[in-house]
Amino acid sequence: MTGLLRRDLALAVRAGGGFGLSLAFFLIFATLVPFGVGPATMVLETIAPGILWLGALLACLLSLDRIFQLDWEDGTLDLLATAPVPLEGVAAIKALSHWITTGLPLVLAAPVLGLLLNLPLPAYPWLVASLALGTPALSAIGTFGAALTVGIKRGGLLLSLLVLPLYVPTLIFGALAVIRGAEGQDATTPLLLLAGITLGSLAILPFAAAAALRVNLR
Repeated sequence: MTGLLRRDLALAVRAGGGFGLSLAFFLIFATLVPFGVGPATMVLETIAPGILWLGALLACLLSLDRIFQLDWEDGTLDLLATAPVPLEGVAAIKALSHWITTGLPLVLAAPVLGLLLNLPLPAYPWLVASLALGTPALSAIGTFGAALTVGIKRGGLLLSLLVLPLYVPTLIFGALAVIRGAEGQDATTPLLLLAGITLGSLAILPFAAAAALRVNLR
């Protein structure tokens, strides 16, 4: 399984569809928002938590169709299905690889981009904590969606339509935690709910993704 993880990380870096594309989108998104809403400090402070979380969510969407598609096209997925490693483990490794190459860089870049949106200083720890807790759920949900649409030509739009509704609870509680932190309130409750969503996704969705892959490989 470690070999599969190293392979996926190497492919993500070489293909350019991992952290580079997601980070570039996140940077462009956060940079364009002040131009669109104006330079008013109060407005940017108000919308910054939601904008940062929405940007991270959309950045995660960019590389979801690559989780299984390349393996499907070159036949690697068929070999993985017959390998000693169960498909549940393969799906879990794919989700972990996606988070390392996409979610983790977004977590590290978010505080810097928060400066562009005039995010209040007390909100920064909550921003990092919420993204660190929530982005693994985005990767796990995205892996499940990618397993459902693998083999479908030009399935990127369908994948987005399937995954976006499942992302909504993570977006709500993640942004709420940052908003409460910016207002000086206790954000423990939304963080706990966010952690619950992530743990539930990591516990259930690899099995669901493996079942979807078995159906598509028949």
